[in-house]
Amino acid sequence: MNRAELIVALAEKSGLNKQKTKKVLESYMEIVTEKMCQKEEIVIVGFGTLTPRAQSTRMARNPKTGDPVEIQARTTVKFKPGKYLLEAINGKKQK
Repeated sequence: MNRAELIVALAEKSGLNKQKTKKVLESYMEIVTEKMCQKEEIVIVGFGTLTPRAQSTRMARNPKTGDPVEIQARTTVKFKPGKYLLEAINGKKQK
């Protein structure tokens, strides 16, 4: 599903028009981006948790040439699915 398809699906599900839905989605993405830049965790109970995570500098290999390459330290985002999301995608209750 791409962004345009998500907007259409959200509009149909919520009953909002596409313009308002697009604005809501853009606002959500801005807020998530701001909070991740501030190293804040975002928890949506039952759905999942977005956590900024630091990755240290490490060595890797260029797959084409085999030469060693240093990958600089950076921050990435980890998503941990929530209980209800896991139950929904697995079609059963989690223990």
